[in-house]
Order: sequence, then C-alpha cells, then structure tokens
Amino acid sequence: MNRLASPAQLRASLLRWSLFLVPTVLLLGFLSGQVAGSAANNPWFDALVKPAIYPPPATFGIVWATLYLMMGVALAMVCAAWGARMRVLAILAFVVQFALNLAWSPIFFAEHDIALALAVLIALDVALAVTVWLFWKVRPAAGIILLPYLAWVLFASVLNWQFLDANPDASEIEVSNAVQRFEL
Repeated sequence: MNRLASPAQLRASLLRWSLFLVPTVLLLGFLSGQVAGSAANNPWFDALVKPAIYPPPATFGIVWATLYLMMGVALAMVCAAWGARMRVLAILAFVVQFALNLAWSPIFFAEHDIALALAVLIALDVALAVTVWLFWKVRPAAGIILLPYLAWVLFASVLNWQFLDANPDASEIEVSNAVQRFEL
C-alpha cells in the first residue's frame, strides 16, 4: 500500500492549519463580542434580572477563549484530513454552526432580543450536534474536542431561556449611558 503522505507531512499539515484557524476562530469570536457590546458593564444587561444559574461574569471570557481555541484545533484536524469521507460536509457544518455562534452576541446584547437569541441558540444546538457527529466521522478526536463546546452551548440555551423567563419585556428596557459623577 502506498501512503499519500508521511506522518511528518500529516503533522506539518495539522500545524499549518492550526496556525491559521486557531487565531482566526479566536479573533472572530472576540470581534463578535466586541461589536455586540457583550462586556460585563453593558448597561442594558446590567438592568436585567439574572437567573440563579448565572455564573460569575469572568467565567464567560475564560470559557469562551478556551472553547474557541478548542474549536480551532478541531477544525484544523478536520481540514488536515485530506481524502477523508465527509471532510467537506464537516467543514460546511462547522461554518454554519460558527455563523450561528457569532450571530448570538449581537442579537442578545446589541439588539436586546432575548427570544430571537434563544431561537438562534436552539438552531446552534442542532447544528453543533450535527457538526460534532460529522467531525467524529472524519476524526474521532476532533468530535471529542467539541463535546465541551456542545455542553456549554446547551447550558447557554437553558440560561438564555431563564433570562427570557425572568425578563419578558427586556427589549423595552430603556438604558441611559449617562454617567453619574460625584465631587467632594
């Protein structure tokens, strides 16, 4: 049997894909949050009633940075799997779920539409489950790497639903960007 590539060439391909995709996924995730104003000091978000399961705000930055890193690695593993059946389909599924992921922050934080954000998360849950399955078919390790991301998105769906339940009129909350200043 004649090999298409040596193990060293396969590792080099994975490294090249990783050097491109990991920073790209991290950057796009970061930009989505920045454009949406998803920082902890968002006045509209501060005015919302927080569900009991809402974790400390610092958790989100740590978790999302880790998950975006893992997504980039998993995608690089699939992209480097030249000749694998379902490779192109797996990459397309990743693009769809990633677009849904990136759309959530602007819908929730910038548009203040918690119900639409929940619908996006439900679509993301389904698209991500399909992506995990396809990644598993191409490279089982890539599918396994995405499982914490799937768990977090499912948790985020429950959290989003609880935000909607606790804040049914959230889109009507008026916030002022005025700063109160005290002088002594």
